[in-house]
Amino acid sequence: MSRADLPKQLIPFIEGRSLLQIAYQRLEGLVPPDRRYICAGRSHQPAVLAALPKLGADRFLGEPVGRDTLAAVGFAAAVLAARDPDAVIAVFTADHLIEPAADFRRIVEQGFLLAEAEKGTGTLVTFGIAPAGPATSYGYLELGPPIGETARIVRQFHEKPPPATAEDYFRQGPEHYLWNSGMFVWRAATLLDCIRRYEPAVFEGLQAIGQAWDAPRRDEVLARVYPALKKISVDFAVMEPASRDESVRVAAIPMPLKWLDVGSWPSYAQTCPHDERGNALAAEKRLLLDTSNCLVASSEPEHLIATIGCQDMIVIHTRSATLICPADKAEQIKELHKRVEKQFGERYA
Repeated sequence: MSRADLPKQLIPFIEGRSLLQIAYQRLEGLVPPDRRYICAGRSHQPAVLAALPKLGADRFLGEPVGRDTLAAVGFAAAVLAARDPDAVIAVFTADHLIEPAADFRRIVEQGFLLAEAEKGTGTLVTFGIAPAGPATSYGYLELGPPIGETARIVRQFHEKPPPATAEDYFRQGPEHYLWNSGMFVWRAATLLDCIRRYEPAVFEGLQAIGQAWDAPRRDEVLARVYPALKKISVDFAVMEPASRDESVRVAAIPMPLKWLDVGSWPSYAQTCPHDERGNALAAEKRLLLDTSNCLVASSEPEHLIATIGCQDMIVIHTRSATLICPADKAEQIKELHKRVEKQFGERYA
C-alpha cells in the first residue's frame, strides 16, 4: 500500500484518517498551529497540504531527496534557528499512534520545560517507551540517574541490538532500558552544535540551507546542497555520540502510554477490528473459513479476499501487488521490497 508517491503516513487507513492527520491533531493545545511545520519529500507537498489544509505552504519544508533523519531534523533546526536563535523545537514522527492524547501532551510539555531550562549546556530530550518484548527493530535507551521527578540521564543509546542483547535489555526491565520512541525536544542551537562537532560536513550544508531559506536563492541552495548531505540517522549521528559526550546532557522522559509504531503489518493489525477468531479485518469483502490470527487487508473495496485453513498469516491486496507471508516473517518485507524494486522497477516501489 505504501509507495514512493503515496507513503504510509498519507494513506487514510485508520478510521478514515491518515497517520499524518492523527499526529498533527495530537498537538492540539500543545503547539499552536502557526508553529507546526512538516518536513517531508517535496514531491508530497500537494498531498500533505490537501490532508492538512490549515498548514500553509510556508510551513512545509520540502526535501528534494530523502537523506535519512539527521538531514531532516537538521534541516528544520537550521531553518528555525536562522529565524530565532533561541528556538526550542520538538520532533514528532508521523507513524505513531499514541493514547491518551492528553497524557501525551502533558509528558511532552515536561520535555519542553527540561530543554528550555538548560540554556547554557543544552539538553537533548527524548521519550522512552517501556519495551513490550525483546525487539531488534528499535533503539534502546540505557538509563542513568534521575533528573527531577520524571526524567533520567541517558547513559548510552544502543541502536537496534542483536536478538540476544535485546533479550538481556528486556529482562533487565524498564527501570534500566526503554525503547527510543524517535521523538525529541531540544534547542535548535544545541542540536546544530552537536551536528557541528560530530558531523561537521553535514553542519556546513545545513547552515547554508538555513541562511538561504528566507532568501531568493533558497531553491538553488537546497537543490545543490541537500542531495550531498550524508545519509545517516540522527540516532547514529547525534544521539549515540552525545550520550558519551560529557559536554552534552541527554535525558529520557518515560512515556507510559499506549504507543504503537505503525511500521509493520503486525503493528497495523493492532489498529484493526478483530473477529472472534482473532483475525484483523481491513478488507471490506472477505470470507475466512477455518482461519485464525490472520491480517487481511485490501485497498480496493470491491475486491474479495477468501482464505481456507490459514493461521498466523498476512494477506494484503492492492491494485498492482499482493503480499502473502507468515506473520513471523514480517521483518523480511523490507528486504522483499528492495528486491521487488530491483527486479520489477519503480512502479512497485
